[in-house]
Amino acid sequence: MPAGGFAPAKAGAVEFEAKITPIVILSCIMAATGGLMFGYDVGVSGGVTAMPQFLEKFFPEVYGKTQDPNLNSNYCKYDNQNLQMFTSSLYLAGLVATFFASWTTRNLGRKPTMLIAGLFFIVGVVINAAAQDLAMLIIGRVLLGCGVGFANQAVPLFLSEIAPTRIRGGLNILFQLNVTIGILFANLVNYGTAKIKGGWGWRLSLGLAGFPALLLTAGALLVLETPNSLIERGRLDEGKTVLRKIRGTDNIEPEFLELVEASQMAKEVKHPFRNLLKRRNWPQLAITIAMQIFQQFTGINAIMFYAPVLFNTVGFGSDASLYSAVIIGAVNVLSTGVSIYSVDKVGRRMLLLEAGVQMFFAQVVIAIILGVKVTDDSNDLHRGFGILVVLMVCTFVSAFAWSWGPLGWLIPSETFPLETRSAGQSVTVCVNLIFTFVMAQAFLSMLCTLKFGIFLFFSGWVLVMSIFVVFLLPETKNIPIEEMTERVWKKHWFWKRFMDDNQEVAATGTKGDHALKNGHSNGLDPASQL
Repeated sequence: MPAGGFAPAKAGAVEFEAKITPIVILSCIMAATGGLMFGYDVGVSGGVTAMPQFLEKFFPEVYGKTQDPNLNSNYCKYDNQNLQMFTSSLYLAGLVATFFASWTTRNLGRKPTMLIAGLFFIVGVVINAAAQDLAMLIIGRVLLGCGVGFANQAVPLFLSEIAPTRIRGGLNILFQLNVTIGILFANLVNYGTAKIKGGWGWRLSLGLAGFPALLLTAGALLVLETPNSLIERGRLDEGKTVLRKIRGTDNIEPEFLELVEASQMAKEVKHPFRNLLKRRNWPQLAITIAMQIFQQFTGINAIMFYAPVLFNTVGFGSDASLYSAVIIGAVNVLSTGVSIYSVDKVGRRMLLLEAGVQMFFAQVVIAIILGVKVTDDSNDLHRGFGILVVLMVCTFVSAFAWSWGPLGWLIPSETFPLETRSAGQSVTVCVNLIFTFVMAQAFLSMLCTLKFGIFLFFSGWVLVMSIFVVFLLPETKNIPIEEMTERVWKKHWFWKRFMDDNQEVAATGTKGDHALKNGHSNGLDPASQL
């Protein structure tokens, strides 16, 4: 098998009986509305920061730069730390909130955590829409960030645990699909509100975030808790009942017993975050951290946050900038649909590798066009080259939308064992938000400093992450979520060396927190593995 692949599943591996029941589809759709809220927050900030009335009220220094005909710097007129803080404060708050969300996800369940996220979103929306000064605006964004932290912690776990194995990838990507729909919705709203007379259109843009916030809250009230979470918290009968409902069959005993055994392992772990550092969890932890860093260093959030600003910079008019952002949002949605269809057919690795080639090509072409045609003192980009820039941005966005966008959340959510799954998801969200914050806070300054070279910077990272996929990322397609260790990590050419319990005993003097009383360690009992 080529480097980075995994060996075929062992003979006799269990494939649990499961139907695609309406209750599963409905629950996943409702839960994935957390992505709708997240996406709207990502998309709306770039649009309102391109509105002159918004800039004049909250960022007069930037507004002055945009109106100054003598300012000889297309790339630097939006470079302002307060403006960047407006966008990035959401992600900094989400970073802190995810640690609290880890506790609620494990101890209260996935469903209550999603409800808490919805409530944070609603309060944050109200404050933002009513903001009178920058401090009020930032407070609203911080509360939205808390909602992001709780939603991104609970929703991917919920989707991975409730979905049947054979369509787990597609259903999990509903979260990312809703993120892209949220971004498109925000771009359409911004395009309309920018034309409102009287200078209050930005309030409507920020206030309409209440719609997806209400959807998430209602969804959290309606969905079922996952059987994994119920069993983990000792509610075995209820967990069995829910498992029977969502699988649509009475033949649930094999899967139920595996969940119970995994839960027993999880209860032995008193310190899940400390347990993440055990040798046997290094592969999952390394993959999770790398994927979150790589996802942000594709440059996608830089483009999605500031698409209208970016197109203004390269010479598009205000209306044309927002219109182009709408086109990009539509491409994002359609391409995520491609991922839903193909992820459980062609696999995770194939999508990531194809997208790497496509993203690298698009960014190099954009860098060449901007390097040749857009200088600090140019007033306009030739129409033909402007259309080509939009096409290349769409090429880049489409590749990201069927690869690193959804798979950056899917793969970490399906690889951790139950005893560290909640803590692992916290690390996923935490690292993602750290680097999202870094990108949001630094992009406009990087654009000012690197100019067109910023796209060469991101294309270099795309090359690095594609090499990582080739050698170190195993395929997880169609593997039951509680059998990942036996069927993936112990079969991988590189990561299998970390799965040897004897090495861990030699290194630490213990088999870990989750050793069973009968002497079997988690690493030796395939029925209890993720």
